Amino acid sequence: MTTERILIVGGAGYIGSHAAKAVRLSGREPVVFDDLSCGHEHAVRWGPLVKGDIRNAGAVRAAIREYRPSAVMQFAARIEVGEGEKDPAHFYDNNVAGTLNLVRVMLEEGVRNLVFSSTCAIYGDPERLPLTEDLPKRPVSVYGRTKLMTEQMLEDVSRAHGLRFAALRYFNAAGADPDGEIGEEHEPETHLVPNALKAAAGLGGAMKLFGTDYPTPDGTCIRDFVHVTDLAEAHILAAETIAARDTNLQLNLGAGQGRTVMEVLRAVERATGKPVPVEIAGRRAGDAVALYADTTNVTRELGWTPRLSDIDTVVSTAWAFHRKAWKLG
Repeated sequence: MTTERILIVGGAGYIGSHAAKAVRLSGREPVVFDDLSCGHEHAVRWGPLVKGDIRNAGAVRAAIREYRPSAVMQFAARIEVGEGEKDPAHFYDNNVAGTLNLVRVMLEEGVRNLVFSSTCAIYGDPERLPLTEDLPKRPVSVYGRTKLMTEQMLEDVSRAHGLRFAALRYFNAAGADPDGEIGEEHEPETHLVPNALKAAAGLGGAMKLFGTDYPTPDGTCIRDFVHVTDLAEAHILAAETIAARDTNLQLNLGAGQGRTVMEVLRAVERATGKPVPVEIAGRRAGDAVALYADTTNVTRELGWTPRLSDIDTVVSTAWAFHRKAWKLG
């Protein structure tokens, strides 16, 4: 009996590598396709690695012909918001044109199931909370616009050519594999949890805290932190659902609970037993006061509920990974 395969584009990165492990645990073989411009070869542990650029149709075609996947998970994207504002053409080329190239080759090779890594940034500044999928889509960043444009492209291609897709709109992915095998390794690192852990560990000085005057209980922003392993498991369910029901899905994917930045710092202090030194800075342009998901639809459509997304589990798994990665003993 042939093992079912799933092609994981961008599978050497943070979320993609956790998805690869989840695919393996589901009894399928993950085939990672990654150019390693942002990902790490050592994070590819559960199946073969094909080195290639998503914009190279020949490389994508060769991978699909060799491994014949039943579905594709698309994580490959430029994600750093500030970088997108400085070099929007690069973001559109990678995030939109790259995904269009992938989809075109998929359809030519008879692969019709795609799980796409989208973002809550497509909503921009929300009219109300929690965020529901029917809210207006008004992204305020190049990054958010590239993800919204890609979703619209997928809708059009689906109508014309029968593509089945799930667009999963992430909130704040955080944490690390509970077994400690993989974790977050961005360079430069812009995410709150690893930067707070680094500050608590005495590596690199105080953490910049952007804004303490928001209209929230403690003056800091509110965000929805969802454990990366929970995110990965949702991708498996999404791939199974669109194939079984011959349908498309566009779903918010978060823990459904808002946490202030200060609450996260307190969780870091509980996990490390050390204070988090901070340097107070002004608000960053474009930072919304609060963002957190209404998870009604993702629970109903996928039967998914997060298992590991309480803030202490998120932080403690990240700390276990980083302690080892930073050789802190």
